[in-house]
Amino acid sequence: MTAPNSPRPVVLLAEELSPATVEVLGPDVEVRSVDGTDRAALLEAVREASALLVRSATQVDAEVFAAAPTLQVVARAGVGLDNVDVPAATAAGVMVINAPTSNITSAAELAIALILASLRNIGRADASVKAGRWDRKHLTGTELHEKTVGIVGFGRIGQLVAERLRPFGVHLLAYDPYVNRARAADLGARVVELDELMRLADVVTVHMPKTPETTGMIGEAQFALAKPSLHVVNAARGGLIDENALYEALSAGRIAGAALDVYSSEPPSGSASASRLLELENILLTPHLGASTAEAQEKAGVAVAHSVRLALAGELVPDAVNVAGGAIDDAVRPGIGLADRLGQLFTALAGGSPELLEIAVRGEIASKDVTAIKLSALRGMFRQVVTEQVSYVNAPVLAQERGIRVELLTEDAADRFRSTIQLRGTLRDGSVVSVSGTLAGTEQAHKLIEVDGHELDVPLSDHLLLIRYEDRPGLVGQYGALLGQSQVNIAGMQVSRRSAEPGAEALVVLTLDSPVSPELAAHIGETIGAHACDAVDISY
Repeated sequence: MTAPNSPRPVVLLAEELSPATVEVLGPDVEVRSVDGTDRAALLEAVREASALLVRSATQVDAEVFAAAPTLQVVARAGVGLDNVDVPAATAAGVMVINAPTSNITSAAELAIALILASLRNIGRADASVKAGRWDRKHLTGTELHEKTVGIVGFGRIGQLVAERLRPFGVHLLAYDPYVNRARAADLGARVVELDELMRLADVVTVHMPKTPETTGMIGEAQFALAKPSLHVVNAARGGLIDENALYEALSAGRIAGAALDVYSSEPPSGSASASRLLELENILLTPHLGASTAEAQEKAGVAVAHSVRLALAGELVPDAVNVAGGAIDDAVRPGIGLADRLGQLFTALAGGSPELLEIAVRGEIASKDVTAIKLSALRGMFRQVVTEQVSYVNAPVLAQERGIRVELLTEDAADRFRSTIQLRGTLRDGSVVSVSGTLAGTEQAHKLIEVDGHELDVPLSDHLLLIRYEDRPGLVGQYGALLGQSQVNIAGMQVSRRSAEPGAEALVVLTLDSPVSPELAAHIGETIGAHACDAVDISY
């Protein structure tokens, strides 16, 4: 290890990375190495580090940040961040970056491999030969040619799968609430609803993010629609397919086969629902190999090395997953988190992708470079609707892929507040959704000040319920009682009417101490005859 007090920034490699990664870091930094699994050695070595590069074995937590007074950036050479305490990093003023697109090709190729392996009984055939058997007549497979393949989730990985499937001469179907229909058509895929896809498909491959809404999205009801010849593949996220329902469908012969790379609990032997799948012959199981290629690992290392160079130069880092650091004006920095949360709220209310998204920054901060606010708003908008990690660099790409035109507007004057941020989107049916927020007080608290023209002044809390209805007496008591029966406490509320006339449309925003399920929100809406009742959970 080089002598301390080097004038160059110290980049500490806590795990083995490729020579190409080190080469990208360049001569302007001093590269040191340590065994990140040796806790004492890591804590000692990180004291002089400006950047720390890890893979998955090194635990980077509050203790590490406390021991590293000069640390500016932690880079995870991969997609996941389970081993990096991002809130602790943010509190310590340390930027966290990863490589969100490094494994998308590997993940797409694995999906193709699993499709073919399931159709041709590759796993069973391999086991048969190794056991000394020659069971050709029991291992007759199915051709992929001219079959109908349904892709559930048509983001970047789903589109890569579509591109690779076309040469097989298949018929492609796509289901994704946020799909760009023009892009799907370019790839030869017909956009359909999930039930139609399940009825028509010979193969279903899943590429959705895991959210409360998508967990178990393919379950008993969907398998009841399927052909007996259906093969199901999941190389995206564990739990998207209901494992109990999958077991029943496979064991009863309601579908022909399945291939899984991901599970609700990993390894699957640790979960009651997943472990039952180990008993079945007509399922192929692999141990979460989506990113396990030499190429994906190389791409991840090189990508984060480029980002580390940007971070150490004080520039905005494309793959930052938090907002501590980068060349962002101090006056703009508090608005980045607000923009992210407004993006999440916009998506929840819109229920789909806009054709045009206007991000308007008004007031005092409008004279600054507010590019980071635009990127953060886009990042928030896509957080819950794509499979891959969303970052500042790929959020604009995701918008472009979905045919969303994005405009950043700035105005020196802001009504009612010193500075405001508004997201206003024109949806594909011509309707408009808008949300606005501001920062309040010395704590720069996030406040919601407008939704679809309704003026508001409420905290932008983690759990919201937004209800629209024709204003009339007695409704507050009704939905208050329903929430109370479900043990959901109302922390605050505000009602905004478009006009003072009795019966005018009202928007009520409730801030809650706990989340509301989609089922409860729908029940409340039906009970009071609401135009809409949206439960929104916002993370930051």
